[in-house]
Amino acid sequence: MSYGDAEPPPGPVIPCVGAVIKDSAGRLLLIKRGHEPGAGLWSLPGGRIKPNETDIEAVQRETKEETGLVVKTGRLIGQVQRPGLADAVIDIKDYAATVTGGTLTAGDDAADARWVAPGDLRALPLTEGLAEILADWGVI
Repeated sequence: MSYGDAEPPPGPVIPCVGAVIKDSAGRLLLIKRGHEPGAGLWSLPGGRIKPNETDIEAVQRETKEETGLVVKTGRLIGQVQRPGLADAVIDIKDYAATVTGGTLTAGDDAADARWVAPGDLRALPLTEGLAEILADWGVI
């Protein structure tokens, strides 16, 4: 879901980031959400941007918190808006990122974290529209 210029968002807008991370085998890093919205669904690592935090800092912090991995943030890949709780709008900027350290382990609000081959994505319960938007952006 994306809100156009002619239609104002229905509630507060929550600025968030996501990390699009692939390994050398072309697998995508996903986390299983541990909390609403989307508890139990697989998505990209990411979350809310804290006050006075840059997008780059938020990508690095959220990825470390949710996956245990240290990343270098790259270019902006795309931006989407999704419905949140209580009529909020989650405004997500997804950035490419590269792993520079750490050990993969689920943490923070992630119930699980794993590398997933593009062909296996549709077998997982993904957050709404994730596979389609990643395909549109040429990620998968």
